Amino acid sequence: MDRISGLVSVVITNHNRAPYIRECLDSISRQSYPQWEIIFVDDASTDESVRIAQEWLEQHRDSLPMENQVIIHSLPRNMGFAGAINVGLYLARGEFIAIQDSDDYSHILRLQRQVDFLQSHPEIELVGTNYYSFPHDQPEQKKLANWIQYGEDIRRVYGNGGHCVCHGTILFRGQLFDQIGGPTRRIHGAEDYEFIAKALNAKARIENLPEALYFYRVHANQRSSQFYRKREV
Repeated sequence: MDRISGLVSVVITNHNRAPYIRECLDSISRQSYPQWEIIFVDDASTDESVRIAQEWLEQHRDSLPMENQVIIHSLPRNMGFAGAINVGLYLARGEFIAIQDSDDYSHILRLQRQVDFLQSHPEIELVGTNYYSFPHDQPEQKKLANWIQYGEDIRRVYGNGGHCVCHGTILFRGQLFDQIGGPTRRIHGAEDYEFIAKALNAKARIENLPEALYFYRVHANQRSSQFYRKREV
């Protein structure tokens, strides 16, 4: 497909995260970077997620510039994280694709910083950032992540079976997805690890920004807690 120059497609997957959706969507609509679209894929939620997302869109529709498309796509059955995110990735039209988890939110400068970095570093295909984690009931108690790695250490860590890129923070060139596709459904619970590993195996260069541009909410029902807990939590 012909990707839209300068556009960032923000892919948000959701399953039963109704309490956090407004803050998540607000954080994208307030980005300093003007060229974005939101692709919100609901994975057959049984709570009020879809209604809240649709209400948010109705409340903001008139104030959003015409180029800021918002798609709310509700899946008829639960496909799991890999299935849902692949739907969003295939719908993405942008030169760049960003990932956002529906229970987290982004710093207002996030997209600007990451796009600027990729535009000034044409050899890099994917860039993540550092982030703050916080307990869902104590949002003021933010803690800087200490497991993120940089430069050549990223490839070394993944080569040893480790993980050092926070999936919710990544922004990458759309052509990378066109080349390697999204995560498969073969590695349940480690789909984010798989996508980074696939990119590195395809010789893609990856970097992290040391600036914390993402806010990771810690709560009992988050997807990651079913399989692993981030090291600093």
